[in-house]
Amino acid sequence: MSKVKIDDLDKEIMKSLNEYAGFAADEMKKAVKDTTKSIRKNIQASAPRDTGAYAKSWTVKTQKETSESIDQVVHSRNRYQLAHLLENGHVKRGGGRVEGRPHIKPAEEKGKEQLMEDIKHALSQS
Repeated sequence: MSKVKIDDLDKEIMKSLNEYAGFAADEMKKAVKDTTKSIRKNIQASAPRDTGAYAKSWTVKTQKETSESIDQVVHSRNRYQLAHLLENGHVKRGGGRVEGRPHIKPAEEKGKEQLMEDIKHALSQS
C-alpha cells in the first residue's frame, strides 16, 4: 500500500476509475466479439440446407470500433433476400404458403443471454 496525501486523493481515485473503465470496455468488447461469433455459428448450424451456400453466407461485420465501444452485425453476405423468406415463410407463386423455419431469432435470443452472462462474469472477476 502506498501512502497518498489527502490533496492527491481525488487524482488517485480518478486514476483507478479510469483504469477500471478501460478494463471494463476491453472485457465488454471481447464479450461482444465472442457472442457475435457464437450467433453466426448457431445460425449456420440451424439454417435450412439445400446446397449449403445459404448457411455458409453468414458472417460477422464490424461496423464501428472505438477504444470504448464496438458495433458488430451478423448478416448474410450474399443471400440476405433469402433470410427473411426462410425465417418468416412466404406465399408460393401458385397459391398456398411456405411455413417459416426460424433459425435467426433463436440464435439472437441465445446470443443475448450469452452476452449478459459473459459481461457479468468478466466484470465480477475484476
